[in-house]
Order: sequence, then C-alpha cells, then structure tokens
Amino acid sequence: MALDIGASSVSLDQTPDGRRLVVRRDVAASVDTVWDVLTDTDCWSDWGPSVTAVETDNRYISAGSTGRIRVAGAVWLPFDVTACAPYRWTWDVVRLPATGHFAEERTDGSVVGFEIPPLATGYVPVCARACQRIATIATRRNE
Repeated sequence: MALDIGASSVSLDQTPDGRRLVVRRDVAASVDTVWDVLTDTDCWSDWGPSVTAVETDNRYISAGSTGRIRVAGAVWLPFDVTACAPYRWTWDVVRLPATGHFAEERTDGSVVGFEIPPLATGYVPVCARACQRIATIATRRNE
C-alpha cells in the first residue's frame, strides 16, 4: 500500500537491504540524468535538506567512496558508500546504515527514490523534499 505525500509516495517495500520505507517521485528526466544528480557530491547540498557541505576525494561516488558530510550547518559526520551500481547506492553514516538512493527508468522519464530504515519514519518528509529537489535539478539538466 502506498501513501501519497504531495507529488511523492511512500510505501513499505522489500529492498536488497530488507524491508524499508520507500519514498518515490516521478521525474521528467532520463534515468541517467537522475543518477548523475544522485551520485554527484557537488549537488548533495542542493538537494539534501539536511546536508550543507560534503568533503570527499571523488566528485562522483562509487562503492568504497568515503568522506564526510556537514549536517545542520554545524556537525561533520563521516560516511562510507557501501554499494554503488547503476541505479542504486547505499551508505553508512557514522558507521550506521543510512538511506538507500535509487533511480528507475520509465517510458516517459524516470523515478527517484530513497529507502529508509523503518525506525526512521521521521525522515520521510526530508526524503520527500529531497525527491522534489532532485526532480527539479534533473529536469533543468535534461532541458
């Protein structure tokens, strides 16, 4: 069962990492464009409501990428990308499993989404906002 939250939806789904809350949004851009936005660390503070800065050696993440993110404009937290293959990546933040990120191809564009551990239900609105921002960035890049 999916619940609509604005232009996004949330459901409880089985993912490669187990049952997760999944927030999705349709995007009027190609799956490759959405994937580029998701993996480009220069964009993370543009679409991530809680991320204000990123430090890493690689602009585009891959499995094994490490670095740190600044959240709430003050606290730096280390991250490790645990998996990254088209079109899904996951990470640990402060050595704890965090959100999964994905893009899916559709005939008329794509979908962007986040997989959230069920105990982190309070993060659903943050991910819905991130989906909206990614859709805006990807649509502009696709024009």
